[in-house]
Amino acid sequence: MSGTSSRQHDGNLPAEATSFVDRRREISEAKRLLSTARLLTLTGVGGVGKTRLALRVADRVGRAFTDGVWLVELAALQDRSLLEQTVADAVGVRDRSARSPLEVLVGYLRDKQVLLVLDNCEHLADRCAGLAAELLPAVPGLRIMATSRHALSTPGEHILAVPPLPVPAPDRPLPPGKLVGNEAIRLFAERATLVRPDFAVTSDNHGTLARICRRLDGLPLAIELAAARLRELTPEQILHRLDDRFRLLRGGSQAVLPRHQTLRAVVDWSFELCSPPEQTLWARASVFAGGFDLDAVEALCAGDGIDRDQVLELVTGLVDKSILTREDQHHGSQARYRLLDTLRHYGQDVLRAAGDEAVLRRRHRDYYLGLAERGEAEWFGPTQLEVAARTRREHANLRAALEFSLSTPGESHKGLRLAAALYFYWQGCGFMAEGRHWLDRALARDTEPSKARANVLWTNAHLAVMQGDVPAAMALVEECRAWAQARGAVTTLAYAICVRGLVSWFSGDLPRSQALLEDALARFEALGELNSTMIKAYLALIVVAVFQGDLARAVALGQHARALCERHGEQWARAYTLHGLSFAEWVRGEVAQATRHAKESLRGMRVFSDTHGTAVLVERLAWIAGTAGEFERAAVLLGAADQVWPLVGGQPLMGFPHYVAAHEACERQARRVLGDRAFQAAFRRGNVLGLDQAIAYALGEPPQPAPASPAIGTKPLTPLTRREQQVAELVAAGLSNKDIAARLVIAQRTAEGHVERILTKLGFPTRTQLAVWVTEQRKTQER
Repeated sequence: MSGTSSRQHDGNLPAEATSFVDRRREISEAKRLLSTARLLTLTGVGGVGKTRLALRVADRVGRAFTDGVWLVELAALQDRSLLEQTVADAVGVRDRSARSPLEVLVGYLRDKQVLLVLDNCEHLADRCAGLAAELLPAVPGLRIMATSRHALSTPGEHILAVPPLPVPAPDRPLPPGKLVGNEAIRLFAERATLVRPDFAVTSDNHGTLARICRRLDGLPLAIELAAARLRELTPEQILHRLDDRFRLLRGGSQAVLPRHQTLRAVVDWSFELCSPPEQTLWARASVFAGGFDLDAVEALCAGDGIDRDQVLELVTGLVDKSILTREDQHHGSQARYRLLDTLRHYGQDVLRAAGDEAVLRRRHRDYYLGLAERGEAEWFGPTQLEVAARTRREHANLRAALEFSLSTPGESHKGLRLAAALYFYWQGCGFMAEGRHWLDRALARDTEPSKARANVLWTNAHLAVMQGDVPAAMALVEECRAWAQARGAVTTLAYAICVRGLVSWFSGDLPRSQALLEDALARFEALGELNSTMIKAYLALIVVAVFQGDLARAVALGQHARALCERHGEQWARAYTLHGLSFAEWVRGEVAQATRHAKESLRGMRVFSDTHGTAVLVERLAWIAGTAGEFERAAVLLGAADQVWPLVGGQPLMGFPHYVAAHEACERQARRVLGDRAFQAAFRRGNVLGLDQAIAYALGEPPQPAPASPAIGTKPLTPLTRREQQVAELVAAGLSNKDIAARLVIAQRTAEGHVERILTKLGFPTRTQLAVWVTEQRKTQER
């Protein structure tokens, strides 16, 4: 199968929750540096605005990166070895193979033009430096922009020190129209209106506001915290209290207060102005990683001086004081909150000093263990989608809970329980590689034989076999089976036999697989066990029956498994059951039924963002289209499947000989009917579709049809460099040289030189002719 081509992806940059204040000079300088540097690190003290600046720069240069701009948030990451996996998750790779995350990243990014924004690297600086050193030489189209309190200190790194906002001269009279021209004043005013909507900068208060911003050294976070005090203080009172605080800190010295002391002083002041219960809540909330909701705050932070009924009022108070940030986007009806990293570290210091950190971290772990076990119990049921969304939202907190359990003496047994309880998430939501990471750590940490360890063994074995790591799966499941047999643990033994049957399935021993899976299913039914693992056993038996030519039995198994899922409102395993059923129906020649079930299955895969299932189903629909005589559609779908497989990792079609043979037969027949040239053109049409476009095309959903076929006689595209092709596309879009320079983060003179060389290379005297040519050639451009 051919490799993927570049496609336009937007990336994952978040929408700005509050307005952004200018920073024109820094934005311009960062764009200039990114035009030549492949690794740019924005450095500066906490609270200076590195993250906001990086996001604004990334947004401005995004069009230069045809495969997207991807934010990787690292503040909450505690396990250093998960850095590469976190980056892979951020760019949308759901790798199912046993390859290392670094190998996966290099393979996926190799031919792409991507900007990675690594945010809050200071606690992982050496690891981030090592990642950059590995990725940049291997991925020519990659650029990295990092934010950190200090440099990563790696060769090739360019550093942009992010300064505080320029502060105004407090005694300089300004005309009314210029009062908010200064960036620091504007930031103060915009944040002030959040707590006092009638607030305005006037000639009367401008001097006071200027002195406040100067006193705060232009630090954005300090200015925002001070502005929040306008709810109960006047600007003059704020300035007076700042003067008193800094005079006390300096002990009368006239030396300039270092900026990190300035921020600490303002955070101290904000803390002291909180009520004692608010202070306690701030400190306790610092154990959360990333965001959290009200239920979690009530569970963790209530008690010992805080009534549960007080929590909402205290949270509201901390939001009003700009300590907590409320996040309303993409979380349905449930509001979520977050502590900025600087304020979270402050809260952790307070918690640690009070001797309460261990108690709160254990409480945090127990809460998220309960959430995971509730998700495990609810997964096979009508609330499955809600369970998936809830668990995804808490990914960072679940990581923190696992890290605490597996790095704290005496806590590893609960780490075993948590890692195993999240099995539904590791498998059903696309985090197999990370699941194995935690399961491996849990097994290494807690080596005493136990039921919890046995559950981790078969769970880890199941993930291993789904990754194609058969030797590891065999070793894990055999240890589990030996433990279960020795202790008469019948339920655990049933799972061990089931996974052992899957190992035989992947190994190609179909008779052995069938015997083991049927044994396991009989045991499950006797025990009353019904979950996704059991349904996946049915899927394996369906495929085994098809491979063995017993199509009637395959269809009967599929219909039975589907009925079990529908009876319980389960959707994810049902999608896999329909996937197996469509395979049996296609082999039986029931094209209409196979098409209907394959499309229904694909819709389910889309709902759960199951990239592996998507790749299989798009491929399956290509085979079905070929059987129906729709050879051009089959070729487009083969191309679409080809570009989805790299998101999955591992061997396309899992290396199953029957699947590979079906693929080859479909391609061979389509080439014979269409001819090589038309087949390649149709294949390319599918290969340039993004994931969502590929799914829509496979389902026949408007308004995302595949690109139109090129004319057979079209002259092949004259080779241009990647940069020249970008410039040519922008010329065709009607952009001037100045606009092209801005889009690609290059100098205008450089853009002019590119255009001149392209015109000379292609022999066109005018930009208009070039634009027409690009339009005609775009659909046949070689990757």
